[in-house]
Amino acid sequence: MNPSPDADRVLLAHMRDCLDRILEYTNAERARFDASRLVQDAVIRNLQTLAESSQRLSSEIKGTEPQIPWRELAGFRNVIVHGYLGVDLGAIWLVVEQDLPTLTEAVNRMATHLGPDS
Repeated sequence: MNPSPDADRVLLAHMRDCLDRILEYTNAERARFDASRLVQDAVIRNLQTLAESSQRLSSEIKGTEPQIPWRELAGFRNVIVHGYLGVDLGAIWLVVEQDLPTLTEAVNRMATHLGPDS
């Protein structure tokens, strides 16, 4: 069963919240991320939640943003969940710095595409 547009709206709002929190925690600064295990843990947790939410989006809404590697995003969640002690913080930061801006734009476009709550 595919999620409804209402379910997609909730998931996208959740994803936006995770993206906003990551930006708030890091202020897009590598030094801030590197300096605090608390920030690292918070970023990792929000990436995990973000990826989990992305897995639950309908194929229809994901189809509106085909440039996003949805399968890789789901796989990234599995790496975080099942290999937490071996997580490469440098790789995490690269995701934050290089991938999240594009994902943020895509999430915003998908939310706009769905329109306001019914």
